[in-house]
Amino acid sequence: MLIRTCTLTSVALTLSLVPLAPSAYSEAATARSGPVVIGHRGAGGLAPENTLEAVDRADRAGVDWVEVDVQRTRDGVLVLMHDQDLARTTDAETVFPNRAPWKVGDFTAAELGRLRAGTSAEWKGSGYESARIPTLGQLLDRLDRNDQGLVLEVKWPGNFPGVTRDILNVLNRKGWLDTHHVNDRLYMISFLAAALKDVRSQRPDIKLGICDEQPTAAKLESYAKFADVINPEHRGTTANLVNRAHALKGPHGTPLKVWPYTVNTTSQALRLSGLGVDGFTSDVPDRMRSALGQG
Repeated sequence: MLIRTCTLTSVALTLSLVPLAPSAYSEAATARSGPVVIGHRGAGGLAPENTLEAVDRADRAGVDWVEVDVQRTRDGVLVLMHDQDLARTTDAETVFPNRAPWKVGDFTAAELGRLRAGTSAEWKGSGYESARIPTLGQLLDRLDRNDQGLVLEVKWPGNFPGVTRDILNVLNRKGWLDTHHVNDRLYMISFLAAALKDVRSQRPDIKLGICDEQPTAAKLESYAKFADVINPEHRGTTANLVNRAHALKGPHGTPLKVWPYTVNTTSQALRLSGLGVDGFTSDVPDRMRSALGQG
């Protein structure tokens, strides 16, 4: 089964007598030197994906925006996890040997708290073996501490009815639906348009991004009615796609942005920068920033 992921960020420069907030200023400054580089799943090539350790590694590398994936536990807690099951990224098979296929929604938050998220072979001896699965609330606290922006992917929303409402409730409880966070530090994205339209019906001020591997011109026009960003797969991103997107305006009156995923080589980063994309996600955002002369 092909596992898809997506991420987004924004490039915004506002001329005003009012100073920009720190995170917004950082984003605008990056825009002047090329695409914004967003840490994919935190920074999944530098530390175990979708963990606080990955977010911190992105922060230490000077990465101002991170993308993460959110799902819901059996008892209604929102946690960071990409796959529908826990087997690839945790030691669930060892801790719960009789619970196959280890679906995220079949476990309580307390049960997930027993798992380690850095047990795969790639992290052996890395010092990250004890990394845990964080809750969305824990992530938001860490991002506030680091002054980082969030690209929040609603993952597998069909598995979790009402999950967009739950996400908005946590964001609100943690203070992330105030003007500063909504304007400068938050995007919500998904492969499922219905999930994004649900968010828009509840909070039309939140900026949204639709993930589509290779959108057609007709789809771009449809997406611009509710999304601010289109996130295509990087190999299918062409000059024609970028130009068509930039010719359209999203619901907040700005040109539709193009932020491909997931870019992990210098040649990919330079090609996309030459096409004029507004940002992209990367598992190794430190290397991509260096390739673009941003770090």
